[in-house]
Amino acid sequence: MRIHEATYLVSSPSYDKCPKAELPEFAFIGRSNVGKSSLINMLCSQQHLAKTSANPGKTQLINHFVVTGANAKNVKTKCYLVDLPGYGYAKIAQSTRRRWEQMIENYLRKRENLVNVFVLIDVRHKPQKIDLAFINQLGDWQIPFTLIFTKADKEKPGAVKNNVQAFLDAMRETWQFLPRHFVSSAVEKMGREDILSFIESCNQEILGETKP
Repeated sequence: MRIHEATYLVSSPSYDKCPKAELPEFAFIGRSNVGKSSLINMLCSQQHLAKTSANPGKTQLINHFVVTGANAKNVKTKCYLVDLPGYGYAKIAQSTRRRWEQMIENYLRKRENLVNVFVLIDVRHKPQKIDLAFINQLGDWQIPFTLIFTKADKEKPGAVKNNVQAFLDAMRETWQFLPRHFVSSAVEKMGREDILSFIESCNQEILGETKP
């Protein structure tokens, strides 16, 4: 998928306030400060499309971006990219955290045009229980997801490989089949083409299913 244009559309406080569900939608989520906004900016080749911050918990709403581009056959394609609030951020009031959790759950379970959830994992760390628990919850809800291991530029290749393998091994304790995964770096644009190709393939499957 070649992106020609990407623009911010709207920030919504709940799933029922989101834009009309008329385009394929791809959501990005992960622990706070995992690099969701930076990844979206990297995919769209724009530095300031999604707001980034060094302070965890910056994203508090459901943020929609409209992406227009072309597939490998030069056919115009259009979709939504969605930046969701991070999970696992403790330095907020319990009531606020629960509101975020409910907002995210309602969006993930009720947004009918949601094609795939990209779950971002900080590749610098060993498997985190909160990431595994969230992924298991997606499995219980039967929501399709893909893993993106972020910040690969901040570790040596050997450490990145070992940490990815450790996470996948941890998943094997409860998962028979593992999801597809990508390794990325917003700084080095690592994984950009592979992730965009995956989005394009998902869009093609949708078009194929909707053809008369």
